[in-house]
Amino acid sequence: MSSINSVFRRNSLSTWIRANLKVRRSSFCTDSVDGSTTSRVKIFDRDLKRKQRDRAAWLTRSDDSFVNSVAENLLDRLEDCKKSFPTALCLGGSLKAIRHLLRGRGGVEKLIMMDTSIDMVKLCKDAEKDMPDQNVEISFVVGDEEFLPVKESSLDLVISCLGLHWTNDLPGAMIQSRLALKPDGLFLAAILGGETLKELRIACTVAQMEREGGISPRLSPLAQVRDAGNLLTRAGFTLPGVDVDEYTVKYESALQLIEHLRAMGETNALVQRNNILNKETALATAAVYQSMFGAEDGTVPATFQVIFMTGWKEHSSQQKAKRRGSATVSFGDLQKQFGNENY
Repeated sequence: MSSINSVFRRNSLSTWIRANLKVRRSSFCTDSVDGSTTSRVKIFDRDLKRKQRDRAAWLTRSDDSFVNSVAENLLDRLEDCKKSFPTALCLGGSLKAIRHLLRGRGGVEKLIMMDTSIDMVKLCKDAEKDMPDQNVEISFVVGDEEFLPVKESSLDLVISCLGLHWTNDLPGAMIQSRLALKPDGLFLAAILGGETLKELRIACTVAQMEREGGISPRLSPLAQVRDAGNLLTRAGFTLPGVDVDEYTVKYESALQLIEHLRAMGETNALVQRNNILNKETALATAAVYQSMFGAEDGTVPATFQVIFMTGWKEHSSQQKAKRRGSATVSFGDLQKQFGNENY
């Protein structure tokens, strides 16, 4: 295991390497990437999110078609790469699905699985006993995406599937991921986009206005597609790539949707949330949801917008844009040659 441990910082953070250690309770919202103090806004309650993921470890299903589809889609990108990634780090989110669906893609030889939840780490560790693929050396770490306990330039690949959208400082977490990568290392991430659960947002707003005369934050703010490319560039990644998929999942009722969100660890973790959910409001939300969006067969749809992000750590072998004025053919010449052709 010493070969995997070599990617971790050899200081006080070495205590994070044990799979059964306690999660640090200190707030990470006062430390920036370079160690200086920052006034970063705290949007999410990270301690609550850890507890929600503890609960999700007991509720998660191995046959979750939505989670498996997102993980499969994300890992497919490794097949488009001609190079291999011997040492990889998987951050939070759908850890179990990533491990199950990896199936030798990317040439991963050493895989570090990290989550803020001790129970989620234990779940992945127990599931490893039933894995037929024993050719990958696995390490389990309890850690936080906002403060990676990893050495700089020690990884070939960083994967995050449905986890990073819960960080208070998403650009900072992405910067740390870039720093942890070796030159020409790859960053792959899938996060939920702003159109996610749009049906539930509408139903919840209507029900709250009717029952309570106002609205309170029940669903988390999520990144917009237009911001994803800027996030990659801001984090210092080269050759950034962004694409979006929308998944529509059908449920028997809005209450079944809520249970699925609990099983994924995707329930409300806003700092400024209302801790008390009025029973009448909850029932009204389900009724409005069914009335506005229910299908003829009695099911209700839920939209999940997933933003896939790809970025590379800079390396001299990568393609670079030509300098301005270096073109040898003008647009006028191209128009003369192809202007009359029909496409």
